[in-house]
Amino acid sequence: MAQGARQSRQEELRERIEVEPFLTDEELAERFSVSVQTIRLDRLALGIPELRERLRTVATEKFSGVRTLAPGEVIGDIVDLELGSSGISVWRADAEHGLARSAIVRGHHLFAQANSLAMAIVDAQEALTAKATVRFVRPVSVGVSLVAKAVVHGERHGYIRVDVHTKAGGDDVFVGEFLILRAGHTRPRV
Repeated sequence: MAQGARQSRQEELRERIEVEPFLTDEELAERFSVSVQTIRLDRLALGIPELRERLRTVATEKFSGVRTLAPGEVIGDIVDLELGSSGISVWRADAEHGLARSAIVRGHHLFAQANSLAMAIVDAQEALTAKATVRFVRPVSVGVSLVAKAVVHGERHGYIRVDVHTKAGGDDVFVGEFLILRAGHTRPRV
């Protein structure tokens, strides 16, 4: 391969990762029509860390603002967080999170990612999930990256409504509406 073509690909790779930092090496290889090994060599040459390290770096920076949960209590890596407003979590389901016969991610893991993100964006020392209305849109295979986006939609009587949409490959796979109760508020009858 000509040196110019490699440099051009590497520059495009750098730009693509800046725009979409959570793409896997496999997804990048497919987009650039090259092998996974070529992508890894290009990342190495550019000094771009692997996906897990990129996620860990961003998550560490963003997690410092979370007040309701400890680091080990969040399912996924929080990559964007605006307390009291919105947040994004990225999680990749491993084989242990799926059904043995079908390799489909078990629903309670999707729920856990969404619920922990909803809790994390609440600006409170203590909070708990009072109610959740969820819909599993379609099955998700093990090994797929899941991106959950949560948005706060107001507070009433100490309950904070948080909507969460989880996507895989750009398509909704899970939708949930969570009512999070700030600790210390007396719980009105529902």
